[in-house]
Amino acid sequence: MARRGWPIQGRLRWLCLGTFLLLAFLLFAYLLECAPPADSGLALTGLGSEPYGRDYYQAVLQEQEERHQSRASSLKRQIAQLKLELQDMSDKLKALQETREQEAHPEGREQDPGDLLEYLHAQIEKAEVSAGARLPSEYALVPFQSFTITKVYQLETGLTRHPEEKPVRKDRRDELTEVIEAGLDVLNSPGEGEGPEDGMTVQKAGYTENDFIEGLYRTERDKGTLYELFFGKEGSADFQHVTLFRPFGPLMKVASRSVDTASLVINIIVPLSGRTDTFQQFLVNFRDVCIDQDKLVHLTVVYFGQEGLAEVKSSLEQMFSKENFSNYTLLPVNEEFSRGRGLDIGAHAWKKGDVLMFFCDVDIYFTPEFLNTCRLNTAPNKRVFYPVVFSLYNPAIVYGNQDLAPPVEQQLIHKKDAGFWRDFGFGMTCQYRSDFLNIGGFDLEVKGWGVEDVHLYRKYLRSDLIVMRTPVSGLFHLWHEKRCADELTPEQYRMCIQSKAMNEASHSHLGMLVFRHEIESHLRKQAYKTKAKAED
Repeated sequence: MARRGWPIQGRLRWLCLGTFLLLAFLLFAYLLECAPPADSGLALTGLGSEPYGRDYYQAVLQEQEERHQSRASSLKRQIAQLKLELQDMSDKLKALQETREQEAHPEGREQDPGDLLEYLHAQIEKAEVSAGARLPSEYALVPFQSFTITKVYQLETGLTRHPEEKPVRKDRRDELTEVIEAGLDVLNSPGEGEGPEDGMTVQKAGYTENDFIEGLYRTERDKGTLYELFFGKEGSADFQHVTLFRPFGPLMKVASRSVDTASLVINIIVPLSGRTDTFQQFLVNFRDVCIDQDKLVHLTVVYFGQEGLAEVKSSLEQMFSKENFSNYTLLPVNEEFSRGRGLDIGAHAWKKGDVLMFFCDVDIYFTPEFLNTCRLNTAPNKRVFYPVVFSLYNPAIVYGNQDLAPPVEQQLIHKKDAGFWRDFGFGMTCQYRSDFLNIGGFDLEVKGWGVEDVHLYRKYLRSDLIVMRTPVSGLFHLWHEKRCADELTPEQYRMCIQSKAMNEASHSHLGMLVFRHEIESHLRKQAYKTKAKAED
């Protein structure tokens, strides 16, 4: 079609050029007609008798007019012929398009034609929407950002932005508003829904903005922006999951399905050695969230060593007897502590078929909303969830004095001076037991703290599963003192100190500590000056 279209454009170009020349010539002739004679005496002696008189110009003009009329008639015939050829090509193209649609959709299902839609669908196919992309390392994954109606939780903060912000910028606010409205249109449109899938039920209409729970989004620069939206009625365990994609163009619906979490149990696996006081605090959080509110949780504690084992066992029995809760398992292991080994033991100890697992540490604080986020962002043989934890700083520095620090529940805020998104950690994760076993679990030969988490994460990145990575507002890492052992090599010790400094306080607070002597000196000078003025 492109080869035949070029001559048409060429002919139309010549037609425009000829018309322009004709108009220019007529204007020139008109000016000559209106111009006074160059020699008045010549005009008076015999009008029209000289070779450059009026009759001469009229004859020339008549000749040119006849010539251009002939040319215009010829061009009109060519235009008519080109129109016929163009119509013929259009009919052939339409017939070819219909033939292709019939071959691709023999049942007569409608499909939007056009090169633009084909391009947009191609962008969706390239994006990581329905299947995971195999990635070489943890740095290649584009993480999601999360948002609610009023807040955006973002990883890329810098020194001027914050881990939690209101969508102040108009373009960001309009974008998220449009996305939520598009999700509501999908849910409330009659006949929408793709039917049950992976234990999912058919969705029901009647959703409003108040039913929006949270959303995730990420932008891949060469494809577009993917949105994952979750809606739910208050008090119901039935949630709606809408996927939208903006391939650098209009928003397009990708999928819409209903997720029933009414019977979806989470097995929380906690490896532990010592730290009995911290475990007591963890049990309080577990009771408030899992027993009093969620109720669909099983706790598996893998305890290493003998010291503190009796105290942990007694704490479990006392609390769960009082709460009439029996969904817990204590697995003593007489080995040196290894987090990966403990999680592996906890995963293999479950004998009731497949289950959603949450790998958790004893110094993690979570909310009921996080448990739903864990359920909604995982699917067996399809996706695993790696939430980014908000890590709290040392309260003694944040609040000026450890003894005056507020209760833990009041420290759970997303501010720059309170903590940071721990985007370099991959220990907290939600995934199904079947996926964990199929991927091969942890590499137990790997030695060193935290390394086994990265290796498991890389396995998923190189698989066909979708890896969901996003900051989660309901997941906190509580500060605890970090000890750098003398047995470490100089390089390991330096890295340990760097990690310890990163977890102590924010950039501004650490700066105040570095320059505290200068600040104190300034205050003393100001006090001296004030005292001297008062004495005068």
